[in-house]
Amino acid sequence: MLAKEHKIFLCQLFLAKTFVARISFIVRDITARIISISFVYHTNNMSKVYSFKRIQLLRCDVEKAWAFFSDPANLAELTPADLKFQVLSEPAHEMYAGQLIEYYVHPVLNIPLYWMTEITHVEQNKFFVDEQRFGPYSFWHHQHHFKEVPGGTEMTDIIHYKLPLWFFGDIANTLFVKNKLKDIFDYRFLQGEKVIGN
Repeated sequence: MLAKEHKIFLCQLFLAKTFVARISFIVRDITARIISISFVYHTNNMSKVYSFKRIQLLRCDVEKAWAFFSDPANLAELTPADLKFQVLSEPAHEMYAGQLIEYYVHPVLNIPLYWMTEITHVEQNKFFVDEQRFGPYSFWHHQHHFKEVPGGTEMTDIIHYKLPLWFFGDIANTLFVKNKLKDIFDYRFLQGEKVIGN
């Protein structure tokens, strides 16, 4: 009788071990698939950087255009009022590589967001580059180019940016971010003409 019960116990133990091993294999397989899918999506998503370009002719010399657009104190004047753009940094006498500029901006639902950019490259009267260090984007790179042309100064803005939160960021870009960025530069275009472009 004991021998029979022992055999039944060993059989049950074997079945239990087999079941646990099978479940463990399935869990490992599902985990590996999830990691693989996440890696593929993340890798593809890393290459999904959006770009924006705007060219404007300003009816002034390059020195005047540079002086205005390279001064952070003028950023609020170039930004739509609904964004409530506020520069927090102390004004610098002259832009320089390594300069950090801090802001508050209210892009969505009047919620204030802290933003810090660094001026990484400067060539007087030709170009400067600002890059986000902290802020709403996972990547932000903004080139400002100035070129003297017949009739004034050609100013070119080239922006590359990436949003956080994977595909949710892509959805946000489609729904409102790219349009909001266009609206900002439309306003900037008009203000540039109004303030110094005439």
